[in-house]
Amino acid sequence: MNAIAAVVFDIGGVVQESPLHAIARYEREHGIEANAVNRAVVAAGEQGAWARLERGELTIEAFYAPFEADCRARGVPVDGRQLMARIAEAGVARPQMLEAIRRLRAEGLGVGALTNNWVGDRPSVKTPLGLSVRAHFDVFIESAVVGLRKPDPRIYALVCEKLGVAPARVAFLDDIGRNLKPARALGMATIKVDDPDQALRELGALLGLDLRS
Repeated sequence: MNAIAAVVFDIGGVVQESPLHAIARYEREHGIEANAVNRAVVAAGEQGAWARLERGELTIEAFYAPFEADCRARGVPVDGRQLMARIAEAGVARPQMLEAIRRLRAEGLGVGALTNNWVGDRPSVKTPLGLSVRAHFDVFIESAVVGLRKPDPRIYALVCEKLGVAPARVAFLDDIGRNLKPARALGMATIKVDDPDQALRELGALLGLDLRS
């Protein structure tokens, strides 16, 4: 029996196309230095507008003005409404990830989602099966609903608890390195998703399953 009993997926950048790509396109189109928006978000910290949005403390409408102020404070001119519209447009499901999830569940593994999102942002992208992304998961943990966001260690413990599986028996996939560190610290196996096909090869090797052909 494989030691891994459940797999947890990030949504944006893993199951769906990356919002970071949408932000990068916005930066290029508006002559903004690459990665400037992300640096402004990180610099604003846990009390910044982005963190408050993802914890459900701000609605998307209440977010725009303080987010733009956070960015301006670091010399980054951003139209919050335009940027978030670009991010929403990027939320297209990756068919190979949905197929891998189907195979995992068919093998009897638990499958969870762990996503930083915001009020009004629910993964409703239609799949080839006509189901929402949410319907593919046994457990779906959203930062804006639970009031915690990655990389807070408590949100990783929560998804494991909801799956009923000890962290040491869970694999976690995310496209952001700092979101993987707390998972590793809890004992979870982690895979950084730069290329979805490569990530599925790594997951398949870890589980002893063919998740791609």
